[in-house]
Amino acid sequence: MNLFLLIGIILFFFLLISIGLFFSKRIYSNDDFAVADRHVSSILLSGTLAATIIGSVNTLGVYEKAYGPVGLSSTWYIFSMVIALLVMTVIAPKIRKVEIKTVSEYFRRRYGKTVGLVIAVYMILPLIALTLVQFIAGARILSIILNVDYKIALTIIALVVITYTALGGLKGLVASDTLQFIFIFVGFLLVIPYSFRMSSNFSTAVCNVPLSKINFFQGISISTIIALIIMFIANFAVGQEVSSKYFSIKHSYHVSKAFIITGFGLFVFAFFPSLLGIVTLALERMGRIDSSVIFVDGIKYGLPHFVFNYMPSFIIVSLFVALLAATMSSADSLIFSIGVIFANDIYRIFINKNAKDAEVIKISRIFIIVGGVVSYILAIFCNVSLIKVFIFAISLRAAGTFFPYVLGFVWKKASVIGVFGSLLFGSASYVFLAIKNILLFGLEPILIALFISFVAFVLLSKLFPPKVESVELSVENYIL
Repeated sequence: MNLFLLIGIILFFFLLISIGLFFSKRIYSNDDFAVADRHVSSILLSGTLAATIIGSVNTLGVYEKAYGPVGLSSTWYIFSMVIALLVMTVIAPKIRKVEIKTVSEYFRRRYGKTVGLVIAVYMILPLIALTLVQFIAGARILSIILNVDYKIALTIIALVVITYTALGGLKGLVASDTLQFIFIFVGFLLVIPYSFRMSSNFSTAVCNVPLSKINFFQGISISTIIALIIMFIANFAVGQEVSSKYFSIKHSYHVSKAFIITGFGLFVFAFFPSLLGIVTLALERMGRIDSSVIFVDGIKYGLPHFVFNYMPSFIIVSLFVALLAATMSSADSLIFSIGVIFANDIYRIFINKNAKDAEVIKISRIFIIVGGVVSYILAIFCNVSLIKVFIFAISLRAAGTFFPYVLGFVWKKASVIGVFGSLLFGSASYVFLAIKNILLFGLEPILIALFISFVAFVLLSKLFPPKVESVELSVENYIL
């Protein structure tokens, strides 16, 4: 085991827990814990957004795609997020103007308590699946670092993430995520020149891979790119792990600035894992790396093995901290969202309506732990494609809720029956099409599901209109 690397990882974990502990002593209200008292700056918001968005799928997953059949066009998995962020510069400020803590709170106050409860449960389930993805990837990386059993590494990852998340609330997450984004960006940036040096230079690397690998559109269809863009727009709107961040900004007009900064950072970062996947292929073809060593845990984990076996210690530390930061900065926001949704939209509304802030914070922390533990247990037994689980979870969430959420801000005739119709038909159609792997008219399942969701929402809202036509939200404890 590399002692220098071990010390670096221990210090990284200690730093994250210290940040959580520091902010735990600066939480005085539920607003402090859930939305950082709505005082987050544009720069910090952009940092925490970037760290939340860049997870294992956008690092190891893109690396795997770049090495495999997709090549440089794997950058579209991140470019599509950049385009979605630019679209969100219009949508997010309008959402931020409404003083809410969770997406399910909006549904409750817009459409009633029953809808709010259903949406809260509907939101929690994908969050567990997405946390599972990050835990698995983080554990695989840590097991490579420490040369320990996967379950031991998984336990360490889960304990660290749960601890600093439950302690610091959103204030702690904003600080730790921003720091982790710096680690992610710098860690990947340092690996690239050393990788190309192993192949002599960039030109030599390019000459040793098929020309199709250097084409931005060779390995991905326009339909898939459009589907990714729409899917990410929907999820940046309704995904609690992202929306909780811009709920916390001080002024709604600062949201656009933060999204633009985030988009620029992701645009630059998009090339890092793709280039590393391509140069790995080039080095393998040139006989300068041993593929049996690099891909011992599969192509997805080739990058950590490549760096661990062929690069100097300071690069190894930088890359492994970056990879751990990528998985942990996504996992923390996911389990944080589970706790906040349960405490604010289930416990405070249906179990104890008179709960004080201190009790709501306590319940939030308890269910951050519960969400983390459930994801941990599932991660022990799951052996699944991380990209497939990621795409399925965020697509399912978006398919049923995007239009009732976004149109609810502007369309007075939106109704409860319309919401349930959108949720049912949008979700069911996506599950059916995705599981059966059906492409209607050559379109990805999420595009068809969103169309069905939209039609169901509008049609049923017109057939069963609301008693009162208004886009205004009710008071916090509105009861149907």
